Amino acid sequence: MKWLGLTPFALYVLIFLAIPSVLAIGTGFIGADGAVSLENFAALANPVVLGSFWSSIWVSALTAVVGALLGALLSFALAGAPAGGALRRAVDSAASVLAQFGGVMLAFAFIATIGIQGLITVLLRDTFGIDIFADGVWLYQLPGLILPYLYFQVPLMVIVFLPAMEGLRREWAEASATLGSGTVTYWTRIAGPILAPSFLGSLLLLFANAFSSYATAAALISQGAQIVPLQIRAALIAETGASRANTAGALALGMLLVMLVVMIGYSILQRRAARWQQ
Repeated sequence: MKWLGLTPFALYVLIFLAIPSVLAIGTGFIGADGAVSLENFAALANPVVLGSFWSSIWVSALTAVVGALLGALLSFALAGAPAGGALRRAVDSAASVLAQFGGVMLAFAFIATIGIQGLITVLLRDTFGIDIFADGVWLYQLPGLILPYLYFQVPLMVIVFLPAMEGLRREWAEASATLGSGTVTYWTRIAGPILAPSFLGSLLLLFANAFSSYATAAALISQGAQIVPLQIRAALIAETGASRANTAGALALGMLLVMLVVMIGYSILQRRAARWQQ
């Protein structure tokens, strides 16, 4: 009867995740005439849709790599601080909040800060003669997603990778030093291989986080559908009727397949990393 404790969570997942996902993807198999069909999946071969998938992948990959590197460096610095110290508590709290800070609020924060009439934009332009929009309004296009995404990618990396850094035992470094190994040898032969599965798993998690992000991009990019979530939005609000809504289901299935590959890789790496965290 221990499983009864999971009932509320299971119902939550069923109602708000499983059923909506099945319904959304299921519409992709319904043709314009209401019969079961694969015609909607022809949209996945459309150059515009393929371009949006590529855009989603490279933005997600770039922000995942940069976020993982910056977050790993911050985790390395924090690992030496006392676990119950004020610094650790402050950074842990900030990371927990900032990792969840996204959507319209994050978009507004960047618009108010580095938008066309943002605080920093005006300060740089009027005081130093530097116009950060001299080459175009990049914030409201695909490159403008990089900074907002990094805003929540770095703290998320700290949350998921810091426990792995703390799992490195002092005895391993002492044994390495006793045997005459230097710092470089310790990190390349001992600590590096131990942390590699956790780092790569965290990297995949950051990729999935960015790939599935919608609200921030929707608030910043008002024209066009440059990434897959915005393509799905365009299909749902199109004036061409239910056929376009069904195409959204096909696009959602394409996203799901990408996410499935990423999460399988993440699960495998997490199992490898767990051997050193026990």
